Amino acid sequence: MDGARRTLAIQGIFYLLTGALGLLHISSFMRVTGPKVDTWLVKTVSALVCTIGVGLLLHSRRDRVLPEVTTIALGSAVGLTWVDIYYVAKGRIRKVYLLDAAAETLLSLALLRGLRPRDLGRNNVAQRRLLVEGQKPGVPTADVDAAD
Repeated sequence: MDGARRTLAIQGIFYLLTGALGLLHISSFMRVTGPKVDTWLVKTVSALVCTIGVGLLLHSRRDRVLPEVTTIALGSAVGLTWVDIYYVAKGRIRKVYLLDAAAETLLSLALLRGLRPRDLGRNNVAQRRLLVEGQKPGVPTADVDAAD
């Protein structure tokens, strides 16, 4: 398993476990994170985090990581980090959320480190265009990138 797939698997497990706690045992979740007024919101976020986690875990088993999934993984990690830091700074949530922010930051860095040029989607543009146009890659044709 390469670095990007391994990171997706780790992030998937992390999200599944942290999300499940808010869904399955709200009192334990609040013992760690502090009291919550809107438990429905905790459960909603927990369900979404679990769902993302399952998706990342399933995708980590594929041969190639799709850039769209990396975007979801990275966006989730960065977004949750920002929320953690912002609301801890405002005094709205407990400082324990900074541990989550640290974990999310490490996941983000690992995802960025695991990216390769082909993951960014620009590597085989000419080949993809040929396939879309019904031509076989490797057959001489006009420069398809000339129009760019």
